[in-house]
Amino acid sequence: MIQDRVIITDVGPRDGLQNQLKILTIEQRLSLIRSIAEAGVPQIEAGSFVSPKAVPAMAGTDQVFTALEAEGFTTPTIALIPNMKGYELARAAGAKTVTMVLYASEGMAQKNAAMSMAGAEDITGDILALAKRDNIEVIATIAVAFACPFDGPTDPIVVEQMAAKFIRAGADQLVLADTIGAADPQQVRALTSMLVSSHGAEKLGCHFHDTRAMGLANVYAAVESGIRRFDSSIAGMGGCPFAPGASGNVATDDIAMMLQQMGFATGIDLDKLMHASNLAQELTGTAPGGRSKAWLQGYLAKQAS
Repeated sequence: MIQDRVIITDVGPRDGLQNQLKILTIEQRLSLIRSIAEAGVPQIEAGSFVSPKAVPAMAGTDQVFTALEAEGFTTPTIALIPNMKGYELARAAGAKTVTMVLYASEGMAQKNAAMSMAGAEDITGDILALAKRDNIEVIATIAVAFACPFDGPTDPIVVEQMAAKFIRAGADQLVLADTIGAADPQQVRALTSMLVSSHGAEKLGCHFHDTRAMGLANVYAAVESGIRRFDSSIAGMGGCPFAPGASGNVATDDIAMMLQQMGFATGIDLDKLMHASNLAQELTGTAPGGRSKAWLQGYLAKQAS
């Protein structure tokens, strides 16, 4: 029997680390990336090309990408970029896939990127055109797709129109981000079902935070709609420094466990994933670990005995 496959992208080395008090060295960041890859996670967001003054934890991301390329690292890596300068830096560092953030609210666009929603869309369109020429894949992530800490609930029609525009423009993937963890499963099912019905599920993904303890429930709702691509963060690290109230991402520990128990293929070795989760906690001192971690470690120990 062929299992239905779900592709998990671990965003811990970027989204996870950007909100931690402790700034990791380049070698520590690389060790975390290697550990996640050894667990079989299919994609890793390895860093962002943003101003080091704004996000000190991401300083030296070019060194991270250079080091990974030099050692022949084979797991696909992704770089988040905020603008054209970020794209140029990512391209120079050898990034093969970049994520550009769109905004479903004016408040978040201004606070996170000091630009308008329309300005972010224009820049993303320009980057898409360049990326096709440069043979670089582009992921368009719609921030605050469900609610904004500044403007309140997000109109699903705004998200649908934005998704349709950038899928038509050639985005390789379109990710719905619940930036502050405000979504509930009913909202998620309604929006993802609408988008899957209009565009198919192949290019669609979701990015959930666990602020209100609904991260896994929201993943489940999206799975039920047909979504098969999800962002998550090792040991539940995460949070946006520019979005008040945003807590950690849904943990890779939890989502991999749930999906595998449901019968989906993820390619992830849960035992090795626990090593990566432990390392994230050791390096940061603050990563919470997945909600299922204590049970999962005991279960894996029993399986090994």
